[in-house]
Amino acid sequence: MHLDGQSERDVALAVFQDRLGYHFTNPEYLERALTHSSRGVENYERLEFLGDRVLGLVIAEILYRTFPFEKEGSLARRHSALACTETLAKTARDLDIPTVVIASSAELASGGNKQDNLLADCMEAIIGAIFIDKGYVPCQEVITSLWGDKIYTLSQPPVDSKTALQEWAQARGLPIPVYEIVERSGPDHAPQFKIRVTLKDIEPMESTGSSRRVAEKTVAQVMLDKLNSEKT
Repeated sequence: MHLDGQSERDVALAVFQDRLGYHFTNPEYLERALTHSSRGVENYERLEFLGDRVLGLVIAEILYRTFPFEKEGSLARRHSALACTETLAKTARDLDIPTVVIASSAELASGGNKQDNLLADCMEAIIGAIFIDKGYVPCQEVITSLWGDKIYTLSQPPVDSKTALQEWAQARGLPIPVYEIVERSGPDHAPQFKIRVTLKDIEPMESTGSSRRVAEKTVAQVMLDKLNSEKT
């Protein structure tokens, strides 16, 4: 206990809110947003659901206003890159969220509080908590602050590996790539997915990732690298 009566948890949350750039009127919303399901039914999942929608809307609005001459497809690619698990997890790490996550001792001991999926969920839940606490405008301000550099430093819309591979196939009159799960392994908090991608008349390729989405993007890049190396 600190001399001013604050617990170590209170101090940690106060410091975290300084980093976040937002102080909650009702701190219970923040605690809920940081609580993993391993601690029971009072967890962040409902706030995550809400925060996902709020984040998507705010980013869409920012992109719409920032890039007035871009077509829908380009805006969609930017949006996908800015709202993906990897970007959310990186933002969560920048805020040092792993140090304030509430989870079971087993989950923490296994490093679950450092996994991309959990961190991305927490980040969305925090946005949902801000929305419940004070509404849309503070969410805009926090997201603009945290995502600003990511939004404005992308001079061109990113093309992810799955999109690039699909465009490669379509340009050659081939059917779109087919992705299938070959194997799922590992514990629930840190799963590993092995994915196979198949293209007509081309040897299938396999790769793994911490989620189906990550594994599909990884194996698509492996296939693209193979196709490009054969071309040269």
